[in-house]
Amino acid sequence: VQLVESGGGLGQSGGSLRLSCSASGFTYSSYYMAWFRQAPGKQREGVAVIDRDGIPTYADSVRDRFTIYQDNAKNTLYLYMHNLKPDDTAIYYCAAGRVAWLQLVGYKYWGQGTQVTVSS
Repeated sequence: VQLVESGGGLGQSGGSLRLSCSASGFTYSSYYMAWFRQAPGKQREGVAVIDRDGIPTYADSVRDRFTIYQDNAKNTLYLYMHNLKPDDTAIYYCAAGRVAWLQLVGYKYWGQGTQVTVSS
């Protein structure tokens, strides 16, 4: 099983970045997919999750700024981040699980993470 994130890097406050997560080794369509993030010195937190009907759920901190979507044909999950803020600086992880919530519990597979740094 592999979840490989890409697209992180340095962004400017007010700018945009798009993260990708390529999945392999499991039945992608059978899992809910989510993005989590962990800022320095903080616990990992849920950012967005998408269910099998394509309905997203967002953390309050990113709602109306981030968009989660997926391409089932490519087994790829995306996170489009708009209006970036310095508080968005974190390592972003994609995860696959049998749950469609923003808690850590229930996610079976995790990527290695990609760093996003937002300058003010």
